[in-house]
This record gives sequence, C-alpha cells and structure tokens, in this order.
Amino acid sequence: MSAGNHDDLSTALDYVAALGGADPDLVAALVSDDFRNEHHAELGSGCVGRDEYARRLPDFFANFPNRRYDVTETAIGELLGDSQGGSEVVVRYRFGADVEGTRIDIPGVMWISVRDGLVSRRLDCWDSLTFYRQTGLPPG
Repeated sequence: MSAGNHDDLSTALDYVAALGGADPDLVAALVSDDFRNEHHAELGSGCVGRDEYARRLPDFFANFPNRRYDVTETAIGELLGDSQGGSEVVVRYRFGADVEGTRIDIPGVMWISVRDGLVSRRLDCWDSLTFYRQTGLPPG
C-alpha cells in the first residue's frame, strides 16, 4: 500500500479549511461533479452531486455561524484494490460553531476521498449527543 499523495492531503485540508470559511462556492469548487457527501452522525444528511451539495451549503453555513474546524490528526493512504488512483485522507478534527447563542465544541472524523485533485467523497462522523448536551436543544 502506498503512503498516499501529498497533494491529495493538501486538497483534503483545503476542503476542511473551506468548510470553516465564509464562502460556500469555494467549498463546492473543491468537490467533483459526482461528489458523495455521507454522514454517520444522527444530525447530518447526505447527498450526491456537486450541484445538490452546493445548493445545501448556504444553509449549513447559516445554521452554524462562526464555524471552525481545528484539525488534530491526519492519515493518508490508498484503499486496497482501488484502481482509480487518488488517496484516502482521514482527518480528525474539533468542530466549533455558534448555535442559538451557544458555542459548541464537538470532536469528529472525516474520511475524504481525493481523485484527480478534487474531493470525490466525504464521510463525516461527529457526536450528535454532545451537540444536544452543549446546546440544550431537544434531540430530533
């Protein structure tokens, strides 16, 4: 198994930084046309395709103002049997944002697939129970 491509790591980190930024169009520009956004957090909702993802990003930005992703660890490699090339990047992070007057701080992990210089898949997992405890909002 190869160690992965340093440029792909940079692409993944640029993507995470853009998610914490102010420009949803920049985030959308970093993903492929067939991008798959997958969530393993109860509060998340997935989608397929850059256009659908771009349509949803402004709501995400509005619902989580003053977002910040602090990357705490990364790992990069290739999936066994992957014939498409590219890299798989795992990013451990802490997600901070303001939600209804409360600053949240939630740990999470993203598995980011990078192909041809673009993010083709993001699998995101963060602790929804911590979100509810920190905000005092009722679940679901």
